[in-house]
Amino acid sequence: MVDLSSRWDRFAGVFCILLVITLMAGCQAVSAAEPNSSYLRDGALVVSTTNLNFGTAVIGTSKRMTDSVTNTSRRSVTISSVTSSDPQFVVSGLTLSLTLAPRQSATFIVTFTPQVAGTPSARLSITSARYVALGVAVSGQAVTPGTLTLTPSSLSFGNVGVGQSAAKTVTLTNSGGSSVTVSQASVSNATFTISGLSLPVTLAAKQTATFSVTFAPKSSGSVNGSVIVNGDASLSMGAVSGSSSSPSTAPITASLPVAGDGTTAGQLGVAPAAVAFGSVPVGSTQSSTVTLTNSGGSGATISQATVTGAGVRVSGLTLPLTLASGQSSTFQVTFAPTSAGGVTGSLAIVSSASNANMALAITGTAVAPGALAVAPTSLGFGNVQVGSSQSQPATITNSGGTTVTITQATAAGAGYSITGLTLPLVLAPGQNSAFSVRFAPQTGGSVNGSVAFTGSGASATLPLSGTGQAATTLGVNPASVSFGSVQVGTNQPQTITLNNGSSSAITITQASASGTGFSMSGLSLPATLNAGQSASFTTAFAPTVAGSATGSIAITSTASNSSFSIPLSGTGVTAGTLAANPTSIAFGSVQVGSRQSHSQTLTNTGGSLLYISTVTVTGAGFATSGLSVPTTLNAGQTLTFNVAFTPQSSGNASGSLALTADGSVSNLSVTLSGSGASPGQLAVTPTTVNFGSVVVGATLNQSGTLTASGSGVTISSVSSTNSEFTLSGLSLPITLNAGQSANFTLIFAPQASGAASATITFASNATNPPVATSVSGTGTAPPQHSVSLGWTASTSTVAGYNVYRGSQSGGPYVAVNSGRDASTSYTDTSVQAGQTYYYVVTAVDGSGNESIYSNQAQAVIPTP
Repeated sequence: MVDLSSRWDRFAGVFCILLVITLMAGCQAVSAAEPNSSYLRDGALVVSTTNLNFGTAVIGTSKRMTDSVTNTSRRSVTISSVTSSDPQFVVSGLTLSLTLAPRQSATFIVTFTPQVAGTPSARLSITSARYVALGVAVSGQAVTPGTLTLTPSSLSFGNVGVGQSAAKTVTLTNSGGSSVTVSQASVSNATFTISGLSLPVTLAAKQTATFSVTFAPKSSGSVNGSVIVNGDASLSMGAVSGSSSSPSTAPITASLPVAGDGTTAGQLGVAPAAVAFGSVPVGSTQSSTVTLTNSGGSGATISQATVTGAGVRVSGLTLPLTLASGQSSTFQVTFAPTSAGGVTGSLAIVSSASNANMALAITGTAVAPGALAVAPTSLGFGNVQVGSSQSQPATITNSGGTTVTITQATAAGAGYSITGLTLPLVLAPGQNSAFSVRFAPQTGGSVNGSVAFTGSGASATLPLSGTGQAATTLGVNPASVSFGSVQVGTNQPQTITLNNGSSSAITITQASASGTGFSMSGLSLPATLNAGQSASFTTAFAPTVAGSATGSIAITSTASNSSFSIPLSGTGVTAGTLAANPTSIAFGSVQVGSRQSHSQTLTNTGGSLLYISTVTVTGAGFATSGLSVPTTLNAGQTLTFNVAFTPQSSGNASGSLALTADGSVSNLSVTLSGSGASPGQLAVTPTTVNFGSVVVGATLNQSGTLTASGSGVTISSVSSTNSEFTLSGLSLPITLNAGQSANFTLIFAPQASGAASATITFASNATNPPVATSVSGTGTAPPQHSVSLGWTASTSTVAGYNVYRGSQSGGPYVAVNSGRDASTSYTDTSVQAGQTYYYVVTAVDGSGNESIYSNQAQAVIPTP
């Protein structure tokens, strides 16, 4: 039941109480006013005014009104006290105790000094020793002094072009309770100006005035300032009859921070500066991303983009396009040649930037046969110190349509060399291979070179550039030596070169090696290197035990870097050792024609590289997969592959997996065993299932069992002739050993009313024909649900009720009745099965006023 009456009646009760108070105050004023001066009662005091209204006063100021009290009795009356129920109203002018003779009057002053905004009221009680206290009602309105506020609280003009201007509107508001006279408005920075404000101007309480602030930058950069408004707030309000106050004003100020950025014109840049597609096979497509960037200080609008060149087109660029300062936009330039040949085109861009017209060169070559392309198209090494080296990666790609065999890769130019390519190299269409180009200048100066690739019907050239930079100190190459892993008992040498890149001779006076297993040779001291001369020597690592080792070579010379060390490091490792896990594999019983796999792991348990040369599998039905030989295993590395058993006939089988390696264990054998088993027979229970009647949208389950006999059976799939009947609980394929069973669940989910049937068939490798279960059932229509609501009628006069519904507790709610319902009940027939709804009701009176929501009622709809 929805509780509505308490919420509507509570509002009505408050309204009635307010009405009664208003009527009582009026009655008091009538009964105490206008005493009959010709009639003297037996002891009575009257005041000339029983209701003093001070009007409006500003907080912190005072207003005064006078009143008088008269003794209308035949005897003297002594006033003992005068009190006020609110300290904001103070009585003065009476010296107490005060005795009034018959018909005698006394004047007193009431001062209103408001402390907080509002409409205070009070009662003044004049008390005599003998008679009932006489009351005077006092009231007034307190307002805050006038206050100036500027809206918005700050102005940001953002980016404005130099030589241009931008204006924004500002609202000046007197947010206080007394008037304000604005006499002055100024800006602290001459870049900003004010217009539209005629001064002086007086704003009444809550009154507004608007003006404009204009930003006109003369140069680029950020500019800040303040708009300052000065005025005087009135501290006195209009006087009422019988009151007095002292007019006064108070100065007030409001300020508004302003800021803006002067910006220069837009400047467009394009990256890359040119698009070179290289060789592209006919019928294929190659794309390049191009970025437009506005590096200027203001926005730039691209209005046109015209592309030329056969097969060249632009995508992803929607015009007109405006780029703000610092903003970028990317698009695609695509080359899709239809015939062989070179293509030279361009992309012409027209914009509102300072460089209004710019062009992007586009080149490409359409090729039908195999073609070689190098990325990047050129390598620039910059400055490289003489005696040192720098390497950069690159990629050679067959960008044509046929296979290319690269037979030669030749580096030309002093100091250039190529590594990482094993020739001849066969590249299929689209295939690539990475390599490195090394620049090791021996003398100072600019060096241009190239790497030339020659293949079967295709060639490519990679331009190289770099500059040898003469060293000002004694250089060393390499700066440190890492020997990596070296087998215990062997010796690993490395060459180190000292370079004199200065203009004068350098004498090497000392050189020594430190660290267990490290040594140096080939350097006779003292050794003098003339300008540009170098000297090489050998350092070696000969570990005697396994483990990491560090050392250094200390060099002392007459160079500016007179002493430095060359760090040495290496690791002594033991010989590679091959281990297998497991050492034997027993597959057990496997059905004839079926395949069973086991994981096999090989591990190099030694400390150095191990080379596995051959793998041999013996025994009928045994095979490996995932293992390709020859192969290598690093120290500690593992290799996992599969060994499978696929018996072709029943009976026991045995074999082995033999591996040949170059480590300390050169031959390794894993024993293999298993037996082939013929498949058995499969049975299903029950063979017939009747689900009976099931509501459409609902489901009903029945259990079933599959059992293997004679030998193992593998069930591969299940099919149903009617989608309303399904099966769950089996993860296929599944193998049942002889005597083993598997449970499953049959599900009937009718989609429409009426009888339905199907056959559930289980496919397997059993020797008997496929087994099946016949299923049937009847779908019945789901019931229609509704929600009936009722509520207690409101005790107020109402014209009707509105019913609201929501899908979550606390709303939001939506009206469900089409119009106000005069009854106290409602039936909602638009509900859905399985949902939960929340209802509230409101009452509406004849004027259209609507009550707040009633308490909430919840309805849970059954499924289906």
